[in-house]
Amino acid sequence: MSDANSGPDGTDTHDNNATGTDSAEAVDNAPDAQSDGTNDNSGGDTFPRAYVEDLRKESAGYRDRAKQAEDRADALAKRLHTALVTATNRLENPADLGFDAEHLDDADKLSAAIDALLSDRPYMAKRVVKGDAGQGPRGDNTSVSLLDMLKGAT
Repeated sequence: MSDANSGPDGTDTHDNNATGTDSAEAVDNAPDAQSDGTNDNSGGDTFPRAYVEDLRKESAGYRDRAKQAEDRADALAKRLHTALVTATNRLENPADLGFDAEHLDDADKLSAAIDALLSDRPYMAKRVVKGDAGQGPRGDNTSVSLLDMLKGAT
């Protein structure tokens, strides 16, 4: 009968069994095993730890700057939206119309959104005083003197 570890000529092909070591010891003694017990099979370049940490810090800085730039762009877009709604002079409070980035690019969509909001909630429209509100110049030119009124009362 033929052994599973023997070659066609009857010699032992499994070197570990011939020397008496098992497969776990063979892995530990492999030349690509690092001193900390991990295998580096990537075959790529390795870099010093300090260099990698510097790269990671630099990348984190770029990510933070990108996040801050996105936040600032969002804040400025919302301010622009509020200014555009205020410029229409149709809403009492420009914050009543929710932010939509499409309103920044298309004035027709902004106008349609305000129309839709005012059709649902007409009380949000800007109030304009019309007619005589009891202030300002009058047609009557008679002057009133408090001193004359006091003299006449005594």
